[in-house]
Amino acid sequence: MQQPADLLTVRESYDRVADVYVELGVGRLEEVPWLRAALAAFAESVRGLGPVLDVGCGPGTVTAHLTGLGLDASGVDLSPRMVEHAQRLHPELRFSVASATELELVPASLGGVLGWWSLFNLPRAALPGVLRTFAEALVPGGQALIGTHVGDGDVPRTQGYGGLPVSWTTHLYQPEELAGMLADAGLEVVADLRMPARLKQRPQVLLAARRPAA
Repeated sequence: MQQPADLLTVRESYDRVADVYVELGVGRLEEVPWLRAALAAFAESVRGLGPVLDVGCGPGTVTAHLTGLGLDASGVDLSPRMVEHAQRLHPELRFSVASATELELVPASLGGVLGWWSLFNLPRAALPGVLRTFAEALVPGGQALIGTHVGDGDVPRTQGYGGLPVSWTTHLYQPEELAGMLADAGLEVVADLRMPARLKQRPQVLLAARRPAA
């Protein structure tokens, strides 16, 4: 898959906010026990099936957490600056710069793959193909774990973390819509965690989807 031109702008935006993102501790797991529980269940389900790839890993928070749960986890991110932070914070782990739309994954090579609130900036037309790439890379029994913002329509952003200027669009999805795309990619949803809106945050959904045994 070729990288959509607007993702170059998204990359520049995340490079711009990466330092503040890390300073603010965005995405930390200490105060979200249900998400930690979901990661523990995911780790238990895929442990021993093969390596796990965290796509859109940011500064490596979830990648490191999964490593602590006994998985062979590595991460990729669109933003070179985010990857620099991940390598600095977790020098023992493997991180590289890559877009979800450009992954060249070996078929049936992964026990698990994550899009942990990292795919909502992809153009809508690109997401089904990315999910098919995930599905094809999983071994039978392997799982994809996909989290995103729930809603309808698209939300353009011009201001990001720390009030810094950005240019990206948050594409909202209903859980059933995302589940349908996972099914079309050849995966079966095995868990569906929905979290209501709180404070200024939109409702969220986290879906685990399994590649059926051959």
